[in-house]
Amino acid sequence: MSKPLCPINILVVDDEKSIRRLLEKELGSSRRSITTAGNAREAFAAIRKDVFEIIILDISLPDANGIELMSRFQEEVLGVQIILITGYGDVDDAVEAMKTGACDYLTKPFDLERLEQVIEKAYQLGYLHKKQFLKQQGLLQKRQYPEQIVGHSAAMEEVRFLIGKVAPTSVPVLITGESGTGKNVVARQLHGLSLRGDNPLITKNCATLQEELIRSELFGYCKGAFTGAEKSREGLLALADKGTFFLDEIGELSVGVQASLLRVMENQTFRPVGDKNEIKVDIRFVFATNRDLKQEVAKGRFSEALFHRLNVFTLNILPLRKRKEEIPVLVEYFLGQMSHGAPPARVAKNAMHRIMAYDWPGNVRELHNVMERGMILAENHIITERSLPLELLETEDGSKAFAATPFPTLKNLEKNHIIKVLKHVDGNRSKAAEILGVSRKTLYRKLLDNP
Repeated sequence: MSKPLCPINILVVDDEKSIRRLLEKELGSSRRSITTAGNAREAFAAIRKDVFEIIILDISLPDANGIELMSRFQEEVLGVQIILITGYGDVDDAVEAMKTGACDYLTKPFDLERLEQVIEKAYQLGYLHKKQFLKQQGLLQKRQYPEQIVGHSAAMEEVRFLIGKVAPTSVPVLITGESGTGKNVVARQLHGLSLRGDNPLITKNCATLQEELIRSELFGYCKGAFTGAEKSREGLLALADKGTFFLDEIGELSVGVQASLLRVMENQTFRPVGDKNEIKVDIRFVFATNRDLKQEVAKGRFSEALFHRLNVFTLNILPLRKRKEEIPVLVEYFLGQMSHGAPPARVAKNAMHRIMAYDWPGNVRELHNVMERGMILAENHIITERSLPLELLETEDGSKAFAATPFPTLKNLEKNHIIKVLKHVDGNRSKAAEILGVSRKTLYRKLLDNP
């Protein structure tokens, strides 16, 4: 029986029929299942019939106070995230409620795009809380809550749809995309939603496999198979039996080992180094690459037979610069993760403008690293332009945008010149120091003094 990709269950509790209809129409999708209730009585009836990840709750209800209801919902529904809807006069109450467990609040009339971002953030927080609870209870091995893919663009919705279709099967999947786009997250999602989700997910980056040790690491070896083999050892393929084997950067694998891997995929058998007998396994293979494997085949660097065998079902992850509408959600998600239970840092408007204007060559991984840096350099828990790396502060002509003035300060001119030189040498600080006629130590000091 196929295991479906479950939608996010959302309960909307509001006494205004027009708002219930609006949210049901605008939020409902294959990704989100919307149930509505007009009062507290209907809301409690709903949570006794179904499990909800998110409750969108109006503070003012005809038969109850929304803030009092919030604590009761949280007692009855494990890990539920509450988003409060308030009138302007109730904002103080909503802020106070956030201190006692509400995820966020919106004032009427609210913006639907903002609501979607808040829902995505709430779902990710709820997932993290549930994962932590299961870990504490010793139940995480069941993997009921596989890692989620953050983002609401049409491209990522399509990826989620395709994952839901292919996850329950055993066909190999090839995940393509630039470095840092989140291919490893997609692989974990595939495994978690598959029928093998309770079994091992073995991950190996092929770029880290040493040529002389590849076969023994993949296939294992018998005692005495080579000098130093004092006892037999299982390889990664044996550990992946009944589970999923994720080979990242498959384009880095040597051609000789590619042929051996092809035989494993076709026969589901392999022979440990030094053994005469073959071992039967049941493995689902997932691959990832940032290379164009068709070009690699044409250049003789990748086996054509293996390419056709692993290219059964492809998931392409677009670079972040082509789905920039997801950046605000990703920023909120990362900051929420990094807050460790404390109120997350906020990003100043000018800083967010810089973040949105940047092309992110390192993709989602680079955005995560920039948010980590921002948290460290935040001023009063706010990430400002000063908290961002130099490359985000450049304008299209390579200069930093300063406050509008016909006479920039010497400090600003120096900072601007350092940025141009660093860009010219692709960030190589030794070369930059040589061009500027200063020592590396002086350059580092100037960079620290001019964040």
